[in-house]
Amino acid sequence: MICYAKTDTGLVRKSNQDFLFASEGPVGPLPNLFLVADGMGGHKAGDYASRYVVEHMKEHIEHSNAASPVMILRKALEKTNQGLFEEAIEDPEKEGMGSTLVAAIIEDDMMYVANVGDSRLYLLRDHLVQITRDHSLVEEMVARGKMERGSESYLNQKNIITRAVGIGKHVEPDFFEVPLMECDCVLLCSDGLTNMVGDDEISRVLKTTDTLQEKTDILIKEANRNGGKDNIAIVLVEPQISEVNV
Repeated sequence: MICYAKTDTGLVRKSNQDFLFASEGPVGPLPNLFLVADGMGGHKAGDYASRYVVEHMKEHIEHSNAASPVMILRKALEKTNQGLFEEAIEDPEKEGMGSTLVAAIIEDDMMYVANVGDSRLYLLRDHLVQITRDHSLVEEMVARGKMERGSESYLNQKNIITRAVGIGKHVEPDFFEVPLMECDCVLLCSDGLTNMVGDDEISRVLKTTDTLQEKTDILIKEANRNGGKDNIAIVLVEPQISEVNV
């Protein structure tokens, strides 16, 4: 397995509220771990929230005795959510803070994914597929048939998320189990990428023969060239054929 991770402040924001973690090696009972978080709240609260979520997810996973990858992620998320929520209550400067989270684990030929909010995980095989579902107001409206994806109303309200880590006593993640095949490429990212670069362009870059670092740098450059209105976080992962059953 090979991976590359990078975050960029973008061209508009003064601080970086995205935080990430990528490990090809074991983290506690897990064989690897990949995390992307996008904080929200005030200037300092958003920075704090995303870092808190990533660092405490990693810590809880390291000490986990749960039996399965999904249960390990679920329990770590519950504990992380509880801790962040309590801090937000106790500190007025952190009131209302929260963070998205997308997490992935690859074990043999299976990938286990969890997400809260609108940070995404994509799988590139023959074409690019979004595995996660955005927890956003506009996506809920689209699902109900009350809004058209890509419309002016959709674009104007795209940043309103309906779930986040730390904003309530309980967190509701979605979980996905994805079988992997030879030559798959996995992308975890914040909306600072997907709001600035379309899926077709992301797919085109990922299909090149460039290294993961070069692909990441190109995607960040494209996001900034298109306005760079938000922080950008990217984790790219390629499970090598020797580690994946096909």
